[in-house]
Amino acid sequence: MKLFGIDFKKLILAPMAEISDAAFRKISRKFGAGLVFTQMVSAEGVARHNFTTLRYLSFARDEKPIGVQVLGNDAKILGRAVKEILKFNPDVIDLNSGCPVAKVTSNNMGSGLMDDPKHLGALVNSMVKAAGETPISVKFRLGKDLSKINVVESAKAAADNGASFITVHVRTSTGRYDERPRYEWLAKVKEAVDIPVVANGSIFTLEDALFIKENFNVDGLMIARGALGNPFIFKRYNTFVEKGFDPGPPDLSLVKETLFEHINLLEREFGEFNALDKAKKHSIWYLKEYNGISILLDNIFALKSLSSLYEFLNKHFDNIQNGTYPEEDNSLIQQKFFKRVVFWLLEDNYNVLSKTA
Repeated sequence: MKLFGIDFKKLILAPMAEISDAAFRKISRKFGAGLVFTQMVSAEGVARHNFTTLRYLSFARDEKPIGVQVLGNDAKILGRAVKEILKFNPDVIDLNSGCPVAKVTSNNMGSGLMDDPKHLGALVNSMVKAAGETPISVKFRLGKDLSKINVVESAKAAADNGASFITVHVRTSTGRYDERPRYEWLAKVKEAVDIPVVANGSIFTLEDALFIKENFNVDGLMIARGALGNPFIFKRYNTFVEKGFDPGPPDLSLVKETLFEHINLLEREFGEFNALDKAKKHSIWYLKEYNGISILLDNIFALKSLSSLYEFLNKHFDNIQNGTYPEEDNSLIQQKFFKRVVFWLLEDNYNVLSKTA
């Protein structure tokens, strides 16, 4: 299904704070993402023409189709923000109703909007009126907690007020990433609205994506953590959907080539000093499933330049290729990755959520 110039048959890259920069978006589009998002931005920051906020909205033509996700809880400010965002010519503007971070929900933003579906509907209505022909979407969680799942009511409020499609993350706000995904709610939301429904949450493998698509009647799939260090999943999914087979995981040479391209793009966007920590983070994600990950973690944070990082990574890839590293149990690393302990953001790093970001 293709609507608004967006191919819902392909995986969508989720908006992720401090992650969804131009480098990551370009790599994801290269491997076949049907739609990518900028990282979320504050509606108030956009309306005030804050420089940092507007910088997050900058994107190149080869990143399209692209969406912008906005965070806010005031209808007038969201309407003004949409009009400003339109100047960048995105393909969709999304209202964040899913962020579970306490400093966001305590200000009645993110998943806090779901506490009042009527107010949420008014926000969507204001955005739709300001957006003209540009589609407005909304990204939800299931609700505050398991005792207050109201995603159906929230989805209906969004649809009734003109949203073009919605995305549902299949966990509650308090459940964060520890709670098991409750896919059964996807079918309930799909039955309640007549607009496309995109599923999000716990899509780490091709098998995960196919399981959700084939069993819960959704129109599309949005991937977040599963694409970190694994942009190859976009091509694997597209190949399976289009040709009926899985080309399999990338060989080591493609992983190396892609990681080095990713680091180069980071340097071009941020400069060496600001790119270094980002490059280290992505290096860990690309290599987390290979032997030697413990050695990489012990050494990579001490590196002081991109040149030393390239040198280290070249040797690391050679050691993997040559079988130098012993077999190791990566299960603990994977557990930490899934729970955002080592491989994700601390809440204090959500600088883009401030009013001026």
